[in-house]
Amino acid sequence: MFGRSAKFKIETDRLILRTPRHNDFRNWVELRTSSRDFLTPWDPVWSSEHLTRKSFTNRVYWAQRAVKAGSGYPLFLIHKSDKNLVGAVTLDNIRRGPSQVGTLGYWIGQPYARQGFMREAVGVVVKHAFQNFDISRIEAACLPENQPSRGLLEGCGFKYEGVAQSYLQIGGRWRTHVLYASIRHDRRGKTLTG
Repeated sequence: MFGRSAKFKIETDRLILRTPRHNDFRNWVELRTSSRDFLTPWDPVWSSEHLTRKSFTNRVYWAQRAVKAGSGYPLFLIHKSDKNLVGAVTLDNIRRGPSQVGTLGYWIGQPYARQGFMREAVGVVVKHAFQNFDISRIEAACLPENQPSRGLLEGCGFKYEGVAQSYLQIGGRWRTHVLYASIRHDRRGKTLTG
């Protein structure tokens, strides 16, 4: 239920998806630092404060407020067997009323890429949003050349919807993105790619 608690958790076979905690700081910094070259082609430019304790503390408080308000679900992916941080997935910018829509974002640390962790996480978040949050539509976007991300979205049932010119600043410049959506009662059939 929205607005009840700043803590939130979903489990899959291999992962615990939960809101970030203050004591995640070291693991987060280590994973982001070791995966920097892997992540930066797809990320907005990291500020000079990105890996600081203050920035992380603000991130934790933002996550708590978003969950409490029901406006977003920023979740860390924790591997059940060794308790390591694997990455993160966020269902954010949740709009209520006639639209019932949210935006999906995600990242994975390089050591965990191409092992199905993000597919597992995105699948359960989408299912949970449709079944428990009354979300009708989940949107996602990625760079056209990011084939792993496109494959992830398509493998999780998202359908290609088009192109957004100058959608986000990536690497310090405005970049065009391809748009995908997953709809709760989708009648469009097989995923089409552009």
